[in-house]
Amino acid sequence: QVQLVESGGGLVQAGGSLRLSCAASGTIFSINTMKWYRQEPGKRRELVAGIASDDKTHYTDSVKGRFTISKDNAKNTGYLQMNSLKPEDTAVYYCNAVISSPISGTTDLYEYDYWGQGTQVTVSS
Repeated sequence: QVQLVESGGGLVQAGGSLRLSCAASGTIFSINTMKWYRQEPGKRRELVAGIASDDKTHYTDSVKGRFTISKDNAKNTGYLQMNSLKPEDTAVYYCNAVISSPISGTTDLYEYDYWGQGTQVTVSS
């Protein structure tokens, strides 16, 4: 069983910075992709940034140049560094990861999509 736990959210003034962490625990062979989403009340969940197994990254236009996604494979942890925060960045941020885990008693792997519980980011003007 794998769990994702986010941390690092909070209240910050416009122009400030926060770093979100997403720690994966459990029986893990590899984190294949990791993404960060955000959701405001009453709105659809929005993809903010993603990082692939080859470390290629992509960002939604509104955060390009301000946010940086990364992952530390040795620690099974991903990060979202958020700089120059704006009030419109206020949302609950969720991490999502596609993780491979060994199948007990075999040499095979299974791949599954996991979600964290979310962490609130509030940016005041």
